[in-house]
This record gives sequence, C-alpha cells and structure tokens, in this order.
Amino acid sequence: MRLRRLVERLLGEERGDVPGWVLITLMTAGLVIIIWGLAGPALGSVFQQAIDRVTGF
Repeated sequence: MRLRRLVERLLGEERGDVPGWVLITLMTAGLVIIIWGLAGPALGSVFQQAIDRVTGF
C-alpha cells in the first residue's frame, strides 16, 4: 500500500505543461525549416565539392 502511494505521488508530480512543449516543438521545427531553406543550397554545394574531391583521386 505504501509503495502504491509513493508511485502515485511521484507520477502525479511529473505533470508538465503540454501546450508549452507543443509550442516549443513547433517553433523548433519552424526554425529548422527556415534555416534549412536558407542554408540548404550552400550545404548541398559544399557536400558536392567534398564528394568531387574524394572521388577525384
């Protein structure tokens, strides 16, 4: 009985702010999309140059 109360108390304290976490996740995804859109072509070019140098030997 004591173990059950302890588990219930510990689980009850772990309630988070779900809307806050959803907002953080969406904002992070938005930032990744924006950064990828801006830096994607440059990163693709750098990657292609690196592959060309490696296969050029």
